[in-house]
Amino acid sequence: MSLAPDPQRPPYALTIASSDSGGGAGIQADIKTMTRLGVYAGSVIVSATAQNTQGVSDVHVFPTESIRAQCDAVFEDFDIGAVKLGMLATAEAVEAVSEVLAEYDGPIVVDPVMVATSGDELLESDAIDAYDDIFAQATLVTPNADETEVLTGIVPDSPAAGQEAAEWFFERGADAVLLKGGHVATDDETVVDTLVTRETTTEFVHSRIDSEITHGSGCTLSSAIAAGLARGETLLDAVEDGIDFTHTALASPADVGRGPGSINHLAGLGGWSHD
Repeated sequence: MSLAPDPQRPPYALTIASSDSGGGAGIQADIKTMTRLGVYAGSVIVSATAQNTQGVSDVHVFPTESIRAQCDAVFEDFDIGAVKLGMLATAEAVEAVSEVLAEYDGPIVVDPVMVATSGDELLESDAIDAYDDIFAQATLVTPNADETEVLTGIVPDSPAAGQEAAEWFFERGADAVLLKGGHVATDDETVVDTLVTRETTTEFVHSRIDSEITHGSGCTLSSAIAAGLARGETLLDAVEDGIDFTHTALASPADVGRGPGSINHLAGLGGWSHD
């Protein structure tokens, strides 16, 4: 006797980013995260990186026609609950993505990826100015301290500086900014991530994890937030849940490769060998 299928209707989120051949960051981290958090993940690949736990050896950016064609294929067929933007690599790619998203009215999470954990540059310098149109479409921007300084010229190492940096993004049209505290040098044993909207400021405090295994953490956080938004969560809840998930993934990292490894997107589902 055959069984009748039982079709499910999962929420759908789209990541527009670049591939990490090592699997720890980029499109791979986004899809793992969204799937782990109960969201069906689609992807538009902007570039393919030759990358592992030790660094990035090559980047091949796809033609803008391919990027647009991928976007068109997804947008014409799926009910997209949220979009996450990751590594966009070049000004041409940034502009193409911005034009595609002009017709989309759902939440957009922008992770302005500029440098890999290994220190390799992932964004051409002339692409930075092109991001203004992307920021104008953003529901949330999730820069780390280094990215915030490059973009705004402000080091977000105090509440006043963080507010000033957030205002820079607001002037460009962003609805909210999550200023990530992991790269902020402090003597404290805690990390403070700060969500700033035009009306409120909310701090999320976690114990600092003393680890070099952070590869993929930024991609994971932004895609986790996008997954929450696709599930219908408020921005505040999506950010809180995304930070909690990323903290758990950092606390039980994956010891893979000959470099530092990557964070663990399966944390909480059972462990691997510690040998």
